[in-house]
Amino acid sequence: MKYYLIAGEASGDLHASRLMHELRKADQEAQFRFIGGDLMREQGGTLLCHYSRLAYMGVVPVVLHLGTILKALRLAERDIREWQPHALILVDYPGFNLKVAKYVRQRTAVPIFYYIAPKLWAWKEYRIRYIKRDISRVYSILPFEVDFFERKHHCPIDYVGNPSLDEVNEYLLRHPSSPSEFRLRNQLSPKPIVALLPGSRRQEIRDNLPLMLRALEPYANDYQAVVAGAPGFEEQQYQRYRASTPFRVVHGQTYQLLQHAEAALVTSGTATLETALLGVPQVVCYNMRAGWLANLGRRLILKVPYISLVNLIAQREVVPELVAARMTVSRLRQCLASILPGGRGRQQMLEGYRQVRERLGEPGAPEKAALLMTARLREG
Repeated sequence: MKYYLIAGEASGDLHASRLMHELRKADQEAQFRFIGGDLMREQGGTLLCHYSRLAYMGVVPVVLHLGTILKALRLAERDIREWQPHALILVDYPGFNLKVAKYVRQRTAVPIFYYIAPKLWAWKEYRIRYIKRDISRVYSILPFEVDFFERKHHCPIDYVGNPSLDEVNEYLLRHPSSPSEFRLRNQLSPKPIVALLPGSRRQEIRDNLPLMLRALEPYANDYQAVVAGAPGFEEQQYQRYRASTPFRVVHGQTYQLLQHAEAALVTSGTATLETALLGVPQVVCYNMRAGWLANLGRRLILKVPYISLVNLIAQREVVPELVAARMTVSRLRQCLASILPGGRGRQQMLEGYRQVRERLGEPGAPEKAALLMTARLREG
């Protein structure tokens, strides 16, 4: 069968590539066309457009690159119509994907599956009407989404487990890494590591990394700061933010970096859950330039008490969250001191991580999703 996939950012590229791998196992004749990234390309098929051309956030960046985004949208719509896949699989990225879904639903009979549903429980809940109208089936990776989609909105959904659990388990099983080898390979000092994950978009890095580095100034003699480099960002793009705290950048080694870190400062997103699954105490932080405006928007728009997946899954505060105006250098330092070795909050956080793992259930999310999708297609 022919599968068309759309993923618009790095995490979507990873999750979609795993799903493609399992689809190929479930369907020996699987063919792929997709918008995505390098990991999806490794699974074979035809890459129509790389997600790096589309990964913009915020009103101004989106407006500035609106022409590029609209061109990719029209290209995808025309390509799907002409290729006529047996299924369209959307991976998160709702602003783009829901527009494609509307077009495909109106002009074709192609079933549309949503793998990694939009976070409508947090904001833009009105989009549920588009999900119910255009999407054939939702495959959820967050256990609390069942209540929102199925019980609140009567929208059919399958919880398949969380792919981050599979990815972390597979890494720990198949890719052992010694601290000395990791340090030698990346020219790091013997000092303990504090990992910095300032995001994968230019705006996130610009708004978060400088504050993270300033927060680490008192610890510069005892710890080294190591930044997880985002795809498409060279080291010199990070070094413009160099302050009194020196740091190194490692690319393509986020799990290894976290595995050997004593603590981490992490922007909100999938990375917060991956950090928890790797057992690294963290502070979740998300700065925005217009702090007072962001705080107002959060109160008016967000409908959940937390922004990190860790706390949302646990349904309580396991990790501290410093968002918008609350993300200050002094608060970052205070929270970091609490989770470094010997800190009063470190052990309690690690115990909370165990609860998060239990709530996620068993691994195997991509395999379960692939089997459900192929079975549904064969049933017509």
